Amino acid sequence: MDQPKHRPYIGPEIKLPEVTVKAFFLGALLSVILSAANAYLGLFAGMTVSASIPAAVLSMAILRIFKNHNILENNIVQTAASAGESLAAGVIFTFPALVLMGYWTEFNYLETVLIALCGGVLGVLFTIPLRSALIVKQNLQFPEGVATSEVLKTGEKGGGAVKYLLWGGIAGALAKFMEAGFKLWHGVFESATLAGNRLYAYFGMNLSPALIAVGYIVGIRIASLVFIGGVISWWLAIPLYVAFVGAPEGDAVGIGGAIWSGQIRYLGVGAMVVGGLWALINLRGAISMAVKSGMDALKKGGAGVNQLRTEMDAPMSWVIIAIGAMIVPVFIIYIREIEQVGITALMSILMVIAGFLFSAVAGYMAGLVGSSNNPISGVTIATILTSALILLALLGSGAEKGPAAAILIGAVVCCAAAIAGDNMQDLKAGHILGATPQSQQIMQMVGVTAAALVLPLVLQLLNTAYGFGPATEAQPDALAAPQATLMESVARGVFSGDLPWTMVYIGAALGVVIILLDKFQESRGSDFRIPVLAVAVGLYLPFELDSAIMLGGIIAWAVGRYKRQQPNWSEETENESGPGLLFASGLITGEALIGIFLAIPVAIYGSGDIMALLESPLPSVIGLAVVLGICAWLYSIGKKELE
Repeated sequence: MDQPKHRPYIGPEIKLPEVTVKAFFLGALLSVILSAANAYLGLFAGMTVSASIPAAVLSMAILRIFKNHNILENNIVQTAASAGESLAAGVIFTFPALVLMGYWTEFNYLETVLIALCGGVLGVLFTIPLRSALIVKQNLQFPEGVATSEVLKTGEKGGGAVKYLLWGGIAGALAKFMEAGFKLWHGVFESATLAGNRLYAYFGMNLSPALIAVGYIVGIRIASLVFIGGVISWWLAIPLYVAFVGAPEGDAVGIGGAIWSGQIRYLGVGAMVVGGLWALINLRGAISMAVKSGMDALKKGGAGVNQLRTEMDAPMSWVIIAIGAMIVPVFIIYIREIEQVGITALMSILMVIAGFLFSAVAGYMAGLVGSSNNPISGVTIATILTSALILLALLGSGAEKGPAAAILIGAVVCCAAAIAGDNMQDLKAGHILGATPQSQQIMQMVGVTAAALVLPLVLQLLNTAYGFGPATEAQPDALAAPQATLMESVARGVFSGDLPWTMVYIGAALGVVIILLDKFQESRGSDFRIPVLAVAVGLYLPFELDSAIMLGGIIAWAVGRYKRQQPNWSEETENESGPGLLFASGLITGEALIGIFLAIPVAIYGSGDIMALLESPLPSVIGLAVVLGICAWLYSIGKKELE
């Protein structure tokens, strides 16, 4: 269905400066900062969120310093900044797996930059034909894109709105510094019981304001679905496993973690593979439309003489040449790992096809549910599992580099899909505002490049300071890196033959059941839908993360309930961004940046206790009180309107 015709905020006949020198450098700088913050968040929490709105607010606040600036210039800055932030998701979901499997001892700077850059650029290129198909011709919501355009329209309020970002940043930074820097309290509030080696119960919550902020941003629906996934894993599957198989040795908390790590989290793999395939089936019409739009644009040879400024994409001939150019460095890297030209060529082709298909899926899902809820993990797991099985058939189980090759293929696809989903939101915002798509596509490249050059350094710093994967005596503050840990296990498990396929099959069956429930909800006309990938995320996240995200979702629900009771409430304002979203974004950014800052002395001195004020931390209930205080502050700010 075509979208109704609308008049852009800035008409196509009006030409305003967009890609200016100050916009170029500010966009690149914000891309670096927000990508670093999102990298930390994703490694810690297993989820990332869109940075388009905080980037837009920061852009407005900074550009107000200059005499000449305009709304399209602000839009260009946030476009570059959010491109870097989304690339971080693709990088941290895959590259740490190479370190976890011992293939890399440290992050190879040049290879990491090249793969991240090629994947990110391919994501931008794939969105060029998708833009017309998904934004102009289909009536999709693109919630963050619409919200970003509304924030930019209220640009005169940028000075007032930025204070909520700053307050949140300070609160998140202080809480993180007291917990991880001064070591005043334990970072997790948890308890578990094992009775008779057959009855098991567990509850835990990570005392992280950033996690609660994630739940607030994604909302009660997605937060509750993630929590349901955690309930299935930790309150049903693990107790059942203990009841029928028995419990390993260890304390009650450690027993649950061991069972989840070795068996139960693979339920999420099965559910994610089913979810990724289901997304492809559902979106076959949109994908074919995108392919047709791209071919039509290629036949026309670029922009027509009378084409409106607001519909000018980068010429398709350039896009095709650029895609071919991006394959070359990826092919060179792959052949170093696989060492067989024919197989390398096959895998490069698979990478391009999977990259385009899953970019289309990510772009379409961003239009439906927003880029913060995008199925990046699902499509990457599906890619890595498929690649590993193909490589296993071609190379045999003795191929030492097989798992690493599968991860490297998945890394390019993951970066492309992550970029595609977020960039479609920015192109939607530009479509509403009257931006020039070609200018946005140029700045998306700038944001990707800036982030790709910095992210390997951030990853190396975090790995040296904290390490990735389950916490150990040597690395007590290790970042969980849930997606990377899972993908490493899948790639290696295919070749070693010890992948717990029973759990994968049960997870796949569970995914089918969830899809059927979702279709039932659709047939009833219910607003509460059950996307399988949201539940799958909860299945493979530690419960302490699921519960903290759920708490944030409850706060968002309470804020929404309060606002709906106000006399000036309307459906049009239901999804508008407000101070609560900005405060939550600040919580995430502040905590993440402090986490990166604290990694520096840890990396230098090899200890996380350099700044510890106490010999042993206080009970975690102290941290719980602090976090609940921040929750109350978030609720009170969420009830406000932008001044």
